[in-house]
Amino acid sequence: MEMWESFDEHFHTIVKELSSPTDHGCEDGVGLSYERIKDVLEYNVPHGKRTRGLTVVSSYKKIVGSPSQAELELAMTLGWAVEILQACFLVADDVMDRSDTRRGQKCWYRKPGIGLQAVNDAMILESCVFTLIRTHCHHKPFYAQMVDLFHKVIFNTEIGQSLDMLTTEQPVLDLSQFSADHYAAMIKFKTAYYSFYLPVAVAMYMAGIADETSHKKASDILLRIGSLFQVQDDFLDCYGDPEVTGKIGTDIQDTKCSWLVLEALKRVSPEQMIILQSCYGQQDEAKVAAVKKLYDALGLETVYKNYEEQSYNAISLEIKAFTNGKIPTSIFTDLLNKIYKRKK
Repeated sequence: MEMWESFDEHFHTIVKELSSPTDHGCEDGVGLSYERIKDVLEYNVPHGKRTRGLTVVSSYKKIVGSPSQAELELAMTLGWAVEILQACFLVADDVMDRSDTRRGQKCWYRKPGIGLQAVNDAMILESCVFTLIRTHCHHKPFYAQMVDLFHKVIFNTEIGQSLDMLTTEQPVLDLSQFSADHYAAMIKFKTAYYSFYLPVAVAMYMAGIADETSHKKASDILLRIGSLFQVQDDFLDCYGDPEVTGKIGTDIQDTKCSWLVLEALKRVSPEQMIILQSCYGQQDEAKVAAVKKLYDALGLETVYKNYEEQSYNAISLEIKAFTNGKIPTSIFTDLLNKIYKRKK
């Protein structure tokens, strides 16, 4: 059986464990809430690419060589913990961005009968993460490190989300607030930590690699890969095919400080600046189309392709220069190649 098939099959075990009140010693009367946990998990967690969760498993296998079946199952459990955390962030993010679709289906909060209950459901998903860690790792030597890792990454992601919302909640559009420094910090904290450092760090702690130097060296490269990943997301929000990406992009309407608008601001003429100022952050379809037309006129698709190529080459050189006998460089190379020229 392929690794992803075993991983997918393991999800059913995770759902059963998390949605059974008897497994948690709960009182009578909460059965309906646990049925809801099952619905929340099954709707929001397993329908993505599962890259983060599978990275936990593949990284652990690369580090230790030949894990036992029990170790492999624990890696899959923690991989699903990462995937559940991803779902937690997405459920909350879709509410904040007022998005319509996610992974080819209605956003959870858009489903009839859900609405703002989705806020609590996002918190339930986060609690599921720590339930899995407590249940499966409390007797392990790396338990405290694992809990601390997830708490730190959650906080970093929330800080990144806060930075992201600073521009979307402006009462009046102020493009002078859109800066490269703001963007770099936002994508590092909002995306790169939990998408790339977290899954590899989980595998490292499982394998007994806990020294600060190893984690710092690994995170430096992984955060670079994660930042490229977010730039790709910004590009696909505008230029991606919704049938492939699984979502309809709303960065222009939501006044996002995205890579595309930052690149546009570097290149616009005074006349084009007037168009951007009057149309960016507007819900009107004609104004959204005007911004996209402006992006085309500025050649941002070509600018993006050049940026992706240059970033790929620069990160590849960093990986080649990486020296740490505990961490195989194939972990980084595989992740970089997985996202290179991606369409979704």
